[in-house]
Amino acid sequence: MHTDTERCVRAVRSKDARFDGWFFTAVLTTRIYCRPSCPAVPPKAENMTFYPSAAACQQAGFRACKRCRPDTSPGSPAWNARADAVARAMRLIGDGVVDREGVPGLAARLGYSTRQIERQLFAELGAGPLALARAQRAQTARLLIETTSLPMAEVAFAAGFSSIRTFNDTVREVFALSPSDLRARASRSRTAAAATPGAIALRLPYRAPLNPDNLFGHLVATGVPGVEEWRDGAYRRTLSLPYGHGIVALTPRPDHIACRLSLTDLRDLTIAISRCRWMLDLDADPVAVDDRLRADPELAPLVGKAPGRRVPRTVDPAEFAVRAVLGQQVSTAAARTHAARLVTAHGVPVEDPEGGLTHLFPTPGALAALDPEALALPRSRRTTLTTLVAALADDALRLEPGSDWDRARAQLAQLPGFGPWTVEVIAMRALGDPDAFLPTDLGMRRAAAGLGLPATPAALTAHAAAWRPWRAYAVQYLWATDDHPINHLPA
Repeated sequence: MHTDTERCVRAVRSKDARFDGWFFTAVLTTRIYCRPSCPAVPPKAENMTFYPSAAACQQAGFRACKRCRPDTSPGSPAWNARADAVARAMRLIGDGVVDREGVPGLAARLGYSTRQIERQLFAELGAGPLALARAQRAQTARLLIETTSLPMAEVAFAAGFSSIRTFNDTVREVFALSPSDLRARASRSRTAAAATPGAIALRLPYRAPLNPDNLFGHLVATGVPGVEEWRDGAYRRTLSLPYGHGIVALTPRPDHIACRLSLTDLRDLTIAISRCRWMLDLDADPVAVDDRLRADPELAPLVGKAPGRRVPRTVDPAEFAVRAVLGQQVSTAAARTHAARLVTAHGVPVEDPEGGLTHLFPTPGALAALDPEALALPRSRRTTLTTLVAALADDALRLEPGSDWDRARAQLAQLPGFGPWTVEVIAMRALGDPDAFLPTDLGMRRAAAGLGLPATPAALTAHAAAWRPWRAYAVQYLWATDDHPINHLPA
């Protein structure tokens, strides 16, 4: 979009927050870059130039605006709506792959050479993978500087910088302030600290509107005891992270999601934030989604009644795949019971001073050693589960934000016991495909029949072609016609 100058200028002049994260405005006279909704007086059109990423602005020598803080914009919805190499690379960079494995590791996961990935990213985003990861590290550093009292040396290494000098130089270059100045400014405006010592409190922005009912209702109603809970108006769960583990509490607010993170290793902060945003689908563009679905006369009343529905996802695709198998052809309560037994037997215990979280969900490696006879499941379901776990444990099947959706579908369909419903629900909630569709789902068919839509899978699929590429969101609206706990924000 950044190449459409006229459209970008209109968005900046109207201070349209819907375009935050889509592009960034760089002001040639001040050498500052802003988000489109910056409250400052818009510059003259001839003094504006536009970039597709904060990293591209920084590479061009612009520093972040101190008023609108463009580094905290919601992410571009394009990366979650596409399945090409650039979008997959951006999802993996957000998950910290470059910091952990370098550019060669990123390229290997995508199946391209390092030069191909660098060329494609630079062509579309104006910055390579290292610059994009550097911009992410700068954002994490600012967050730690402003929300904790950690010594600056600890902040530097927790944010992923290799040296204190690089950390200082990057912060000054990006924010035009030293780390100490950033902390001093934050301390003057800070209002409330995190309720738990050592926890980090922050705000997760999103594009309005956002309907929290099905989002949090689904996560809580299907939550695994010991791993997830609803407490004091917040969805809480344990997180398995690359350097340790954590506990997150997420509370819906009118203009943001309040997030409180407790981590055993602060190097996991960026990854934890990225996974929470992914789980809550906070980078979606609800206006574009709802406009497409509202064009269908049968869906229009549902969209008009409660716009802004998101697709509830997961913080761990492998975990969700296991839970999807446990949920085949059983009730929500039975699926939770089966998952809770696995957690108790194979999960890693954790301490939770604030509530009732007790374990991390077991990894595929831990589940690879389970005894099938100990599972209270039909024999065919045991085979499905053990085959899936084995494929995940030895990386024959890799489910992650950067997965190729079509390839993952094909691999899942080859496993015993994986029918269209299981494959599509994993594609929708674990891999984030916005066009995943569940025409065989009983709730979907019941909702379709009630609205006068075709009720048979083939006919409903044909009708839903007009909803593409947002069929996963249509599923949320159709599910919402049922009075099931997944559709209601818990009390």
